[in-house]
Amino acid sequence: MRATAVRRTSLAASAACLALLAAACGGSDSGDKDDSAASGAKGDATKPAVKALTSAELEKASLEQGDVAGHKISKTGPEDIAQPGAVTVDKKECEPIGFAFYGVKRGNPVGNAGRKVVEEPKKKSAAPEDFEDAMGAALDMTSSLVTLASYDGDGAEKNLTELRTSAAACATGGFTLSMKDSKQTITKLTEEKVTGGDEAVAWRVQMGKGESAAPFKLVSLRKGGTVATFFSFNLGATGAKSDFDLPTAVIDAQAGKLG
Repeated sequence: MRATAVRRTSLAASAACLALLAAACGGSDSGDKDDSAASGAKGDATKPAVKALTSAELEKASLEQGDVAGHKISKTGPEDIAQPGAVTVDKKECEPIGFAFYGVKRGNPVGNAGRKVVEEPKKKSAAPEDFEDAMGAALDMTSSLVTLASYDGDGAEKNLTELRTSAAACATGGFTLSMKDSKQTITKLTEEKVTGGDEAVAWRVQMGKGESAAPFKLVSLRKGGTVATFFSFNLGATGAKSDFDLPTAVIDAQAGKLG
């Protein structure tokens, strides 16, 4: 691993990671109103209303230290989640997928929570042959920004649908993200297989080209009215052909805590 590639990936990772219906019904003497209420009740019978979790409830459902073996978990601070307006995307259709990288709120979430999850360095059975191998071993760990957002009604379902549509439109054309003085160019999105919750989607996200390229992973899953999003990077992976595994242990643990 070249030191220049490591520095470029570190910069990309740092820049990229700074980065939920209750219906009221009343009685009436009017036959028309009664019929209408009955009709509404029948329509709702096939799909129960979703009630959003509050931020306090999401905090209880969030990952805590000890939930994932071999990982350090901490709460996010104001500096970890980008605020709406702080991130711009040069293509409107790419905004949903681009905002997801930085944890930017989308739609009208009722509650929010966030965690930083960092994998501890892996223990090697043999000593590295040289300094670069040692550096590569030290950097071979995955870090994830995990955000939870809850929505009333079908807000969570719409959130994932919007994300899928955005990713499909922006998979190969590329787009640029801007935040403060930093700009990152997304050159490719490749869908990956992932399971969890009621539905889940995942992509390999490539920033940059050639030796300066860095792979990231974006996962979003829905459980009821809550959407959990995971944006991950591994400093040991550099170059357009490099890759790393999805943080399945983290994803599974968070999905389990959502019920």
